Amino acid sequence: MDEFKYIEYEVADHVGTITLARPDKANAQNERLLDELDHRFRTAEYDDDVRVIVLRARGKHFSAGHDLDTSDPEDSVQLQEPDGSWHYHKMYRWEARKYLNYSWNWRNIPKPTIGAIQGKAIAGALNLIWPLDLLVAADDMQISDPVVLMAIGGVEYHGHTWELGARRAKDMLFTQRPMFADEAHRIGLVREVVPRDELWARTQELAAEIAQHNAFGLAQAKRAVNQTLDVQGYFSALQSVFDIHSVGHGNAISVGGYPVLMKLDELKENLKDQ
Repeated sequence: MDEFKYIEYEVADHVGTITLARPDKANAQNERLLDELDHRFRTAEYDDDVRVIVLRARGKHFSAGHDLDTSDPEDSVQLQEPDGSWHYHKMYRWEARKYLNYSWNWRNIPKPTIGAIQGKAIAGALNLIWPLDLLVAADDMQISDPVVLMAIGGVEYHGHTWELGARRAKDMLFTQRPMFADEAHRIGLVREVVPRDELWARTQELAAEIAQHNAFGLAQAKRAVNQTLDVQGYFSALQSVFDIHSVGHGNAISVGGYPVLMKLDELKENLKDQ
């Protein structure tokens, strides 16, 4: 990829920092942003000088999730036919690659990954958060998955049950209420909560501490924990829930073509002004 429009990347002291740089859209994810992000993760993975990878975001919010505006053919795949109908098979294949597979690949990078999360992280933002190994949260962090509003049962990479526990995952999906930073810390989802203006400095300190250790030892430690989840059926569960999610698209279309899509659009428009 020759030009990067939405993702910044730098390496210093064995830490590769990837930055979501679309703050005017609350870092909403279109196809180009996801492709650039995957490219940067791969660059960091294969750079022997990088021992730790950090993902952060510019602006008030970490990410508003998927960009629902796909009108720009340069940045987004066109999943609708000229008559307005949905190309369902094309959508399934595209989402499997760009959401489930990208997130799974990031989860399995053999280097520690750290997320610095501020503001709101909504729906598709969880596809970026769940694959990360450690999270540092600003005190204004809120994570949520309100896609039941779209008559769909959750996002494409369903780490919810594993990360939150069954009942808290159901609560998030049923009510659309966010989880705030203090609760996320209490249940062990985030490593620590810091004031917003200290988020980046604290994340850098943590990354530098981990980057002092042997790269192979870190990779094996990560593999040990990930494989413990995998033998319990983690990836099989992700795949099966992805199919449940895909059925949800059919349900949304059947009840009027994403009947409350405008509510989510309005939510994301509001984020740009906050």
